[in-house]
Amino acid sequence: MPIEKRLDSGPEHSGRRHGELGRGRARHHNWDPDDFFGLDVQSMSPRAQVTTSLAVLVPVVVSTTVVFALVPALWWLIFFFGWMVFPAFGLLVRGIAGLSEDSGSKSLPQNDRERELLRALRENGELTPTQAAMETSLSVAEADAMLKELAEGGHLEVRVRGGGLFYALWDYEAEAWRRELENPQ
Repeated sequence: MPIEKRLDSGPEHSGRRHGELGRGRARHHNWDPDDFFGLDVQSMSPRAQVTTSLAVLVPVVVSTTVVFALVPALWWLIFFFGWMVFPAFGLLVRGIAGLSEDSGSKSLPQNDRERELLRALRENGELTPTQAAMETSLSVAEADAMLKELAEGGHLEVRVRGGGLFYALWDYEAEAWRRELENPQ
């Protein structure tokens, strides 16, 4: 009779699997480089990374200064708490790098979204804000604001049909033909 090995089960001790503590909390046998004192660094924003690292670095630096200044005989405590400086400093650098990446890319998405909206207008001829939101990654409010801004700037033609506003790219040939009809010479 063949024996099947199940990877999710192992020798059981007192009703729990290996590597588990009470209340479903797992022990950390393996070190994860993205684990910072039990926090998932990958899911943190750069601002949260900087804040978390400073929350560790500032008390360690202040306590080190106090120990050296007031109780120099307890200098050995610096080695006990000083190990926290290294992962906190790494998290601080990672957070600052993430902040600098975010600040350089803020102007690009607005241009990309406008380009995406204009591409949808070119493909469909005319759009309402709701249709623009369905054709692009914009929300209805963002599409409405961008279409209004482009129309106010004279870049889009606004058509009213059935109580709805439709935005379209200017058709220069049709506009010239309309002018000729209105002003026969």
